[in-house]
Amino acid sequence: MSQAAREDRRQELVRAAYSQIAERGFEGLRTREVAAGVGVNIATLHYYFPTKEALIRGVVEHAMGRFRTTLAPHGSPADQLRNHLRAVRKLLREEPGLGLVLGELNLRSARDPAIAGIMRQTYDAWHQTLRGLLRRAVKEGHLPPEIDTDEVAALVVAALTAMTLPTLSSSPRTDQALRQLERWLGVSTPRAKKGNGVPPASD
Repeated sequence: MSQAAREDRRQELVRAAYSQIAERGFEGLRTREVAAGVGVNIATLHYYFPTKEALIRGVVEHAMGRFRTTLAPHGSPADQLRNHLRAVRKLLREEPGLGLVLGELNLRSARDPAIAGIMRQTYDAWHQTLRGLLRRAVKEGHLPPEIDTDEVAALVVAALTAMTLPTLSSSPRTDQALRQLERWLGVSTPRAKKGNGVPPASD
């Protein structure tokens, strides 16, 4: 089997596991059923994923790969940030299974150190990407130089992660929160003007 064929098979197994979690929750994930759904035996699944943790890591990578599609590399840093916020919301609407899977994994991570480690690494990478984007926005004058880009990146990740919770994913308050976040960051208009910055917090 060629390298491309092996990668295709690996992705088939990941998507099958992803679908099981979306439909049944984490507790409904059965590796034998994942293998059977792809038309292979359990030994073949273990060839690609020696442990269940490795399979979960593949699912997380797949889910976060969907999030990475919302980080378009063109436009100003302010444009990219605004588009990322809106594209994540659109993605979760069009692919509700994505929110279900991430919600399940986040909840499970509170009781499973292995999954907690995987999720932490994933969110750290997302945080670093956003922090870099925010720093470029500051450098180009789209955001004020006094903001703490590390803390703002943490806030954005927390806000977008909250959208994966079932009670919030379909709530109109989520759209309200996103609009406010855009205004707070000064990226709510089609063209963020130089000098638009984070307004001071009200008392």
